[in-house]
Amino acid sequence: MTITTYKWTIQRYHQAIEAGIFDDQHVELLRGDLIVMPPEREPHAYYNTEAADYLRSLLGERVKIRDAKPIILPDDSEPAPDIAIVRPLGEIYLEHHPYPEDIFWIIEISNATLNKDLGDKKDVYALAGIPEYWVADLKNTQLKVFRDIQNNRYTTELTLTKGAVIPLAFPDVSVLVKRIIGVPKINN
Repeated sequence: MTITTYKWTIQRYHQAIEAGIFDDQHVELLRGDLIVMPPEREPHAYYNTEAADYLRSLLGERVKIRDAKPIILPDDSEPAPDIAIVRPLGEIYLEHHPYPEDIFWIIEISNATLNKDLGDKKDVYALAGIPEYWVADLKNTQLKVFRDIQNNRYTTELTLTKGAVIPLAFPDVSVLVKRIIGVPKINN
């Protein structure tokens, strides 16, 4: 007996969304596979909001900060990264979600999804040519920064717990690591 899995195309995925098939579930499309997203817990929601607000204050109108909104990638992928820093193209986004060439960098706030964010998502983002990808690892209170794509893979990986990082697209901006990953709780 041969088992065949069904691969979704972005077009079929959009048709299913319009038909209301996924109304009760948060899903995203990665390489034609539907991924059911775990419910967002309080720390994830808090750090996501704080990081997005901080980046808005740093970057102003030079970018559009999209929180948990879809992006369109090749190979039938339509993930919804926690934070996508994209070109401010205005009403163009009424016609389509940002394409790879519209994306400066992506940030995933990661706790329950750490393995997926450091594995499949990293690979999908590199293959799409996203120049920079950050993972705010809430479990270990560190920021993973991936850059320098060669052969569809990030070749540079930085692990930061303090200090600042300068995004490739904005060499005049210094992002404080603690504002993205949070400050560890002090147990009394």
